[in-house]
Amino acid sequence: MLTPAEFLKYTQWSGIATLVFAALAIASFVFKWGIRFRLVGSTGFMVVLTGGLFALSLAPLSRTVIPGAVRYNLVYDNGGSQTVIAIPKQITTTQLEATLRQAASDLYSYGRLGALTDNKLTIRARTIIHPEPEISVPLYLGKVKRSLASREDSQMTIEIYREKFAQLPQTTS
Repeated sequence: MLTPAEFLKYTQWSGIATLVFAALAIASFVFKWGIRFRLVGSTGFMVVLTGGLFALSLAPLSRTVIPGAVRYNLVYDNGGSQTVIAIPKQITTTQLEATLRQAASDLYSYGRLGALTDNKLTIRARTIIHPEPEISVPLYLGKVKRSLASREDSQMTIEIYREKFAQLPQTTS
């Protein structure tokens, strides 16, 4: 992942290229070249590109990685206070806790519409089990509740339903 310092370096090079395109566009109007309007468009594009790179150099694009977390898929997200993630059947309680922490970090956003409820984001983790052929049942293994107001939530609560782990199919390997 690129760092803000690298984006700043690319912004400088893009700024130089923008100035070159601007000089070419001015020269094309002075000498009445046929491609003068295309050069104006290219210069405009370079201005937008340079502005975007500059904005990326200001805001850090960092993703927190929680050790021990497994891959999950987002199943449901109402854009507010409720989400559901799908996890693999072969997960341990320690992996589930790390995965819930990872999901809480990944799914946090300032723009969530949870202020109308209890101002908490609830992320539930589930897997699908098949107790009989052609029957699928969702099995919720845990949940995490975190604040929607601040990115660093020291009051985050994680619940793991240990009794549900007994319903998971046992692997023989």
